Amino acid sequence: MEYDLDFSSYNKIKRMTNEELADLWNKYFENKTDKSLRDALILQYIYLTRYVVGRVKVALPPTFSYEDISSYGVEGLIDAVEKYTPRMGARFETYALVRIRGNIIDKVRSQDFLPRSVRRKIRDVKEAQEELKKQYGRAATNTEIANYLGIEREKVEQLLADDTTITSIYDKKGASDGDIEIIDTIEDSHNLAPHEELEEKDVKKELEGALKRLPERERTIMVLYYHENMTLKEIGDTINVSESRVSQLHAQAIMKLKNLLSENRTERLKKSII
Repeated sequence: MEYDLDFSSYNKIKRMTNEELADLWNKYFENKTDKSLRDALILQYIYLTRYVVGRVKVALPPTFSYEDISSYGVEGLIDAVEKYTPRMGARFETYALVRIRGNIIDKVRSQDFLPRSVRRKIRDVKEAQEELKKQYGRAATNTEIANYLGIEREKVEQLLADDTTITSIYDKKGASDGDIEIIDTIEDSHNLAPHEELEEKDVKKELEGALKRLPERERTIMVLYYHENMTLKEIGDTINVSESRVSQLHAQAIMKLKNLLSENRTERLKKSII
């Protein structure tokens, strides 16, 4: 597939109104073979690519340039435009962010910068790790792995350090649905006491319940601002409203959440008294 679009200047792209954009989507859905319609949609949403590229948090080898990552993001955006349908039940922006981020990570992971001989030795170390784990019922030390393979401990440590396979902290440790994500296995040096952890869970549960009671647009703003770390201006571009309006809706959402959470605490207090 050829990508001959010119994305050299984001600022020169004229943003369409909501009505114009909806009309463009309708025309594209009627005739997906029209490349000009597809390209026009891509240009309208290219800012999503810049947003994701600017927030990619992976340790990349120096051979990766900003242009490389940007091109991977554009490919993800193009794929999103070509495959999107309103029947999915999600806003295009939400769907596209996932496709863009996913394509970047997939492309990075597909690159292998180690010689085959080194990659083979890394595989031997990992196989030794699994075998010794079965024998000992625990993770083997680097010294035990070295003795098992008949090499120096320093060599084992170097091979493990050379393993540049890109992984996401949100990958699952196993293949089944019940397996936990890597992020859940990372030790927190600031662990809460049991009663503090229980209280925090209650607060999160109340907050999730309160968020669900917000109007959809206000809930979207809260998610984009606090979860996706988007600025008010970026959120405005995403939902097609002014930055000042986003600020106003954000303030309204905060006030509603405070009232909802206060209401929940009052009800809980009444039950405890009864």
